[in-house]
Amino acid sequence: MPREGLTGSRIRERRSVAGLRQAELARSLGISASYLNLIEHNRRRIGGKLLVNIARALGVEPSVLTEGAEATLIATLREAATDASLSAEETGRADELAGRFPGWAEVLAAGHRRIATLERTVEVLNDRLTHDPQLAASVHELLSTAAAIRSTASILADEKDLEADWRDRFHANLDQDSLRLADSSRALVEYFEAGQSGEDTSSSPQDELDAFLDANAWRFDAIETGEKTPGDIIAAAPELRQRAARQLAGTVLDRIAADAARVSLKDLQAALAEHGPDPVALARHTGAPVALVLRRMASLAEPECGLVICDRAGSIVFRKPAGQFVIPRFAPACALWPLFSALNQPGQVLRIPVVQLGRGRTAFDCFAVAETVGAPAYNMPPLMQATMLLMPVAAPAPEDALQVGSTCRVCPAERCPGRREPSILREGV
Repeated sequence: MPREGLTGSRIRERRSVAGLRQAELARSLGISASYLNLIEHNRRRIGGKLLVNIARALGVEPSVLTEGAEATLIATLREAATDASLSAEETGRADELAGRFPGWAEVLAAGHRRIATLERTVEVLNDRLTHDPQLAASVHELLSTAAAIRSTASILADEKDLEADWRDRFHANLDQDSLRLADSSRALVEYFEAGQSGEDTSSSPQDELDAFLDANAWRFDAIETGEKTPGDIIAAAPELRQRAARQLAGTVLDRIAADAARVSLKDLQAALAEHGPDPVALARHTGAPVALVLRRMASLAEPECGLVICDRAGSIVFRKPAGQFVIPRFAPACALWPLFSALNQPGQVLRIPVVQLGRGRTAFDCFAVAETVGAPAYNMPPLMQATMLLMPVAAPAPEDALQVGSTCRVCPAERCPGRREPSILREGV
């Protein structure tokens, strides 16, 4: 049922919330209760002065009755229905649910948003618990200190004939170790809280590079226009504290500068206007390699695309987020990504629609290609890099879209040929 056809349902809901009986409202409006009953069951269209009078009697704006729930609520309900694999017919009734039962609709939408938040938290914590070097060092410190305390306490408990001087020393050691344990525990809690609040917890060069790119929204217009050099931007970046991080940033910015010199954003946008977002057609138009075109497209504001680059070993060396597509920072990525398939087919351009399992289930059009990097040398295997562009798709994903995960540890797939380890989201794990 269209949204404008649910005005009567919204009137009935608002009347119930206001605690008015149908006869009371009809009497205040100067109409019969039977006519109001027809209106509330969407059997009579309503508008004009009567609609204004009903809205005034219920204490709401007329638009609340005609338009109903906000678009964001309906969008969330449709997203929840898609995640639950409901039919298109049921998904289309989100408007009716929001119009007839706005309270329950908001509860359902809030629950869906909460689940999405919790899933994202699990993904982040799994990433950090598995591969975060600072966290690993903190846990090691906690375990070492706890072992020292246990050893000292065991000596004090078992040795009844210790001299007073030695007993005092053990007590002093126990006191110092307990203080160290308390400090380590407090630091670990603060580290987790900082991560949840969005504060910078960078501890490695790659972390600092990610923070730097995120702070600049992955766009460097000053390089595109020639106003600044990569060195100027790096020198003014507070996120890049370590020398190694500045070197990594230099590699990224130098590539952006080289790509911009080859294909400017102005030329790319002109080609887009003629050919649309087709990387192969754009590569033919500009005479640039497909991988370069993919990187250039990822630098555009519209459409906002994600980018993932990996080396020949499958390690991700660059990541630009794309909507709800989760790209792990530490854990190994899903082996089913087209990015890794491209490594086995150098030079071949892949175009594969994908849906990432988990929260959102947003559809993406994935373009991937592998290319040789570096100068050739005798008796040396060519160094390869694979590049994957993630372009969000507004329409529902096709039925044959490839279902992928983020990383095995938090992937809900029941059976997957590429699974490396059990998922914590499955029963029995």
